[in-house]
Amino acid sequence: MTDSSGTNLVAEAFEAHRDRLRAVAYRVLGSHADAEDVVQEAWMRLARQDTTTIENLAGWLTTVVGRISLDVLRSRQNRPEAPYDELLPELVVTVDESAEPAEYVALADSVGLALLVVLDSLGPSERLAFVLHDLFGVPFAEIGQILGKSADATKMIASRARRKVQATERPMAAVREQREVIDAFRAAAVEGDFEALLRVLDPEVKLTIDTPNGVVVTLGATEVASGARMISGAVARHREVLVNGLPGFVSWRENGTPLSIIWFMVTHDRIAAISILVDPARLASMHLPDPA
Repeated sequence: MTDSSGTNLVAEAFEAHRDRLRAVAYRVLGSHADAEDVVQEAWMRLARQDTTTIENLAGWLTTVVGRISLDVLRSRQNRPEAPYDELLPELVVTVDESAEPAEYVALADSVGLALLVVLDSLGPSERLAFVLHDLFGVPFAEIGQILGKSADATKMIASRARRKVQATERPMAAVREQREVIDAFRAAAVEGDFEALLRVLDPEVKLTIDTPNGVVVTLGATEVASGARMISGAVARHREVLVNGLPGFVSWRENGTPLSIIWFMVTHDRIAAISILVDPARLASMHLPDPA
């Protein structure tokens, strides 16, 4: 297929797979921009390929996207100075209307985004194997070709990743219970009750603050509790939201400009992670709900 009509057929065939390929790359990488780049690179490789040698176009494209995505993940590990927004998924902020548990089924996409935060704790091979097999049903033999592993070894990698995800992923029905834990944290922070703070913080809690000067990370319940008064953010205007499906708050200054976004990951009735965005540039670029 070297003539123009053949090229058009290849392009049409690729477009039929574009959405799925973008979804695969996004779930692996957690970045829409990176996913678009990966899909475009896959198209360029296909355009250079003799398509008569491809028996299964869907499988070929998935393999190519998987390999490129794996290279991106490994490159991130080798570049610790990479910007924060390259390491976490784009933030999707929606109003938390305190819906009944059954209504949270409608938030499936947001929960998928929340899963990306959990996936960030996995190694590149684990993340790729879990996403391709558990989320997109790619056979272990095909994933093994990407990883350079046998099907059995790939199955073990995916199983290890699955255990890690299951150990940290929040249950859907626990959103209200998570709010109760968060409210207890905020009350203890305002009152300066150090012991109460320790009761609601996981011993290995991670606090990440995205500032104009970079990212600041604090580890451990004692350290986080020590600075919790700042985190509690007693501001005049705030609103409960879901940030990538996780419970949090948006706060505004008196003039209506956003001050911060804070969101929490609660597991086993304790706060395991707190993330705060205070970078004005990033806040200004986001689509946020209006103040309540």
